[in-house]
Amino acid sequence: MKSAFPEPEIITRRGKPVSVVLPLKRYQELLERVEDAADLAWLKRARKKPQSYRPLAAYLADRSGR
Repeated sequence: MKSAFPEPEIITRRGKPVSVVLPLKRYQELLERVEDAADLAWLKRARKKPQSYRPLAAYLADRSGR
């Protein structure tokens, strides 16, 4: 079944755009892009922070001592 609106349909109220109707697949693609952008922004912030590591054995020792 093809979408009723192959292109976004702009809904206006008093001559001003207020909403958009678009195919579900296009909406899902937009959501994925927003999520990807948020992930990239988080990664950039995380890379700016100083990082430190400790051996797995030390982590496991701390966990078992609780």
